[in-house]
Amino acid sequence: MLQFLTCGESHGKYLTAILEGLPSGLEMDLDVINHELSKRQKGYGRGGRQKIENDQIEITGGVYKGKTTGAPIGLLIANKDVTIDQVPQLFRPRPGHADLAGALKYNEGIREILERASARETAIRVAVGAVTELFLRQFKIEMVGHVVQIGKARFEEEVTFDQILKRREGSEVNCVSREVEKMMLAEIQKAMKNKDTVGGTYEIRARGIPIGLGSHVHYKRKLDGRIAQALMSMQSVKAVEFGLGVLEAETPGSRAHDEIFYDPKRGYFHKTNRAGGVTGGMSTGAEILVRATMKPISTLRQELRSVNMKTRKEEKADFERSDVCAVPAGSVIGEAIVAFEIADAFLEKFGGDSMVETKRNYEGYLKQIA
Repeated sequence: MLQFLTCGESHGKYLTAILEGLPSGLEMDLDVINHELSKRQKGYGRGGRQKIENDQIEITGGVYKGKTTGAPIGLLIANKDVTIDQVPQLFRPRPGHADLAGALKYNEGIREILERASARETAIRVAVGAVTELFLRQFKIEMVGHVVQIGKARFEEEVTFDQILKRREGSEVNCVSREVEKMMLAEIQKAMKNKDTVGGTYEIRARGIPIGLGSHVHYKRKLDGRIAQALMSMQSVKAVEFGLGVLEAETPGSRAHDEIFYDPKRGYFHKTNRAGGVTGGMSTGAEILVRATMKPISTLRQELRSVNMKTRKEEKADFERSDVCAVPAGSVIGEAIVAFEIADAFLEKFGGDSMVETKRNYEGYLKQIA
C-alpha cells in the first residue's frame, strides 16, 4: 500500500523522496517533520557536517491547502554543502564501507559509491517517516526511540513508554539515564582520543498498535520481518532483535512466552511483552519493542590497512569527514523507519482512498475483535 523512493547524493544539491499511498485528507505539519530532522542532526559524537546543514523539508507535490490529496507526495531537502564536483576521487577503500564492493560491482570510482552509500541519505528517510508518524497519530499510535548502549556503557533498567518520553529529554546521547549517559559520553570521548569510532544499540517502541497487523500467511507480509529488513537497510545496522531477542536462547519456554488474558473492557491482552509485540508475524496488541545494533562508523582517523585500487599496493585507507558516534542519530532514524513499516501494514489492512474511509474501516475492525 505504502512505498517511497529516495534520490540524491551526500554532497549533491538535494535529497528527494516520493512517498506514495497515503490517503487524502491527512493534515501536514511541517514543524513536526522539521523537528525530527533537527533531532537527527544532534547527538554527542556527530561530525562537522551537522554544523553546516540546517535540514528543512519542502513539500513539492501531493498536498493542497495543508492536506494530502491522495496523490504521491514529493519531499525535498536542499543541501548546503554542495561540493560533489569539487571533492576528490578516492582510490583507497575504507574497511567496513561500501567503497570496495560498490566500486567493483558498478565499475565506478569510490566517490560515485560513497556519495550514495553515505548515511546522509537517512535525512530524507526521517522526513518520510515523520509524515507517516503524522498519519499514525490519527489512530493514537505513538513512537519513541532511545539509546540503550554505546560501547561498553549499557542501560539495563526496564522503563515504560512514558518514562522514555520524559527522561530522554535534554540528553546528549538520547539516553533516559543521566548516570549511564555519563558513561556513554566517556566511551565516545575515549574513541575520539584514540582516533577511533564507537557503535551501540538503540531501542524503538510503538504503542497503540491493534492486534493483527501483518500476517502469518506469506513471509513478506510478516510484520517483524518487514521491520527487521527495513532497520537492516539503515547504514551501519548489523543486528535487529525483538522483545527478549538473543536472550531467548537462554530463557526456558515457561518464561519466554506471554500468557494470554481477557477482560470485557480491554479484550484479549498480555501482562508481559517478551515477544516484543509480534507473534507469528502479526502484532499482538502489545507495544512493538525492537532494538537495532549499529557498528562503529567505518571512516576513522586511525587509518586501517587497505589497497590502492590503481596500484594494487598496500596503503592506508582514505579518510572522509565523519562522525565518531552516530547511535543517538540512529535512534531518530530508526523511529522513522519503524513508523513507515507500521503505517504500511496499517494501510494494508485498513486503507482507503481518504482518511474518512480509513478511519471507518479501522473502527469497524475494532468492534469486530472486541
